[in-house]
Amino acid sequence: MLKTMVGYSKNHDDYKCGVESCEMIKDDIKSSKINMLFTSCDNKVADVIAGVKSQSDAPVIGCSSSGRIIVPDGIITGESFAGVFGISDPDLVVGVAASEAGRNARDIGRRVAIEAVEDAKTTRAPAYFYMVASPKEEEEYLAGIQDVIGRVPFFGGSAADNTVEGKWKIFCNDKVFSDGVAVAFFYTDNEIVTEYTGAFRETNCAGIITDVDNNRKLVKIDGVPAIEKYKEWTGARDADLKGSNLLAYSVLHPLGVKDPTGQITLIRHPMNGNEDNSISVGNKLVKNTACVLLEATVDELIDATGDLLKEVNEKMYVDPSGYFLVHCGGRSISIGDRLDEVHKQLVKQSKGLPFICIFTFGEYGYSNHSANSCGGLMLSFTGFGRN
Repeated sequence: MLKTMVGYSKNHDDYKCGVESCEMIKDDIKSSKINMLFTSCDNKVADVIAGVKSQSDAPVIGCSSSGRIIVPDGIITGESFAGVFGISDPDLVVGVAASEAGRNARDIGRRVAIEAVEDAKTTRAPAYFYMVASPKEEEEYLAGIQDVIGRVPFFGGSAADNTVEGKWKIFCNDKVFSDGVAVAFFYTDNEIVTEYTGAFRETNCAGIITDVDNNRKLVKIDGVPAIEKYKEWTGARDADLKGSNLLAYSVLHPLGVKDPTGQITLIRHPMNGNEDNSISVGNKLVKNTACVLLEATVDELIDATGDLLKEVNEKMYVDPSGYFLVHCGGRSISIGDRLDEVHKQLVKQSKGLPFICIFTFGEYGYSNHSANSCGGLMLSFTGFGRN
């Protein structure tokens, strides 16, 4: 029977932080097949991993989380924190692999996929996989992975720091780096269910992306400079659109692009208003496709967390054993000091089961029959079935 477990620590000694996270679940950690680890960007991650490894032989994979994690006991934050989400099951096989960034992200994705299959000591594609990457070339890593294993469902999110200054870290066993990708392949018959959404409302403001630069710079919409079109749609002040001010303003007013199936609207978070009136966004854009202005209130952002976890429960055919929850770090900017309401929503819907909620700068998943996709300002909630 599959079992999940969650432990955490705020010890300022990095090694002890890892040890204490495992000691909270000492009755179960010895049987864990994988330990998914999430820390502050200020932790000495190698030392935290060493602490975890001293308590468990299972592979370790994860990333830094933006400012905090949420577990059933509450919001864990501060200069030092770590949370471990362990999974045990006698029949579960896990393969992990990682690589720093290089010239060709798609080639790296292929290589990492092959190494993860080999690490699992098999030649088969997994049933499910987890991916973590730097917020830069996620789509290309994903394409390379799928070149090798096909369209296997996935979940995960990008590494994050506290202030979008590039202090994020990715880790996989003894590898710790800031730019690259890591994966965990799950070989299991247990049910794993992911629900993936931004949970924003569509407005009537939509247009064709007519000019894109380097995949992630939106230059023009309907032939009009992107900033001008965005200002027209939102009524934002010039100050709201200047530089990184746009990052915070656009949390409640992002842009969306529809998956070809229409099953999901992928959020494209405006990150920076540039001097040339273009907008830098958090994920890939494609010329001659449509984008739509989305909107939400803070109340809706909070309620979406409980609603989505409820959807995961309703979608599962067997009883869940625990949950791995990916929440965009950018959404927490607007939620602010009301984040405790998110914790209450998650506790209510998890019904006493273990969970860990991490905060990322990009979220990964799929919805119904959509493709595996990467977005920002989104939620990717995954439930693990008991049997």
